[in-house]
Amino acid sequence: EILEDVENLKKAARAYLHPEVGVRVEDTTLFGRNYFERPSAPEVETFEEAEERAKILAEAAALKQLASDYMHPEVGVKTTDPTLFGRNYFNRYSAPETEEDEFADERAEILAEAAAFKKSAVAYLHPEVGVCLEDANLFGRNYFERASAPDVESMEEAEEKAKILAEAAALKKSAAAYMHPEVGVKTTDPTLFGRNYFNRYFAPSLDAVENTPESSPEDAESHVLSSFNTLAATVKGANLPSTKNSKLSSLDKNIGTTKKSASTVDLFGLTDEVH
Repeated sequence: EILEDVENLKKAARAYLHPEVGVRVEDTTLFGRNYFERPSAPEVETFEEAEERAKILAEAAALKQLASDYMHPEVGVKTTDPTLFGRNYFNRYSAPETEEDEFADERAEILAEAAAFKKSAVAYLHPEVGVCLEDANLFGRNYFERASAPDVESMEEAEEKAKILAEAAALKKSAAAYMHPEVGVKTTDPTLFGRNYFNRYFAPSLDAVENTPESSPEDAESHVLSSFNTLAATVKGANLPSTKNSKLSSLDKNIGTTKKSASTVDLFGLTDEVH
């Protein structure tokens, strides 16, 4: 009886664990409805699908564990086996320096803000680029092409104005250099050099001005009078023909012997040629 009961329990356990086997009977008068295959039974997966799903879940858990270990090395490795040991890859002597998680987050925020500032600066400095959007629901009025916008010059006019201003600046510089030779030429290029016109080898000799002691006003006046008398004597002894005081108008006509003025021109021996 005990063995028969054990056999019946074994049979019941097998029937419970393996419902897919089915019930086999030899009595044709016995029949019944399968509980798991009734129309209202929930859908169940086969044994192969259950094993496949278990494998997939195990692999997903292993991958999750590896990803967590990779992204969070500061957690460390936990084990209960005292025979397991190893060297930390991230704390070895030759490991490169790494930043903490807080510093990495702060650096990411700073870079994001810098990128946003750069984008705003580019949009402000280059309004001609325009705004590129993919949302058809966004629209707006152009600030620079509105009806009340001030008149602006075109690109061609701006380039022409820049050229004119550059030419004017160059002409101004040339005029200033011509009118003020005492300023000199200033350059920062050490390869630029030139020869002095007045100190060249074949320049005419110039009389040196002797440093004389300070004289009185009477001596200076007498020196000027003597120089004037010498010049008058030189002109008188040059045997030049008679001269006329001629004032030339804008039409190059001879005015005649009128009263001399500050603009009178004395033409020594050349009066016959000026008409």
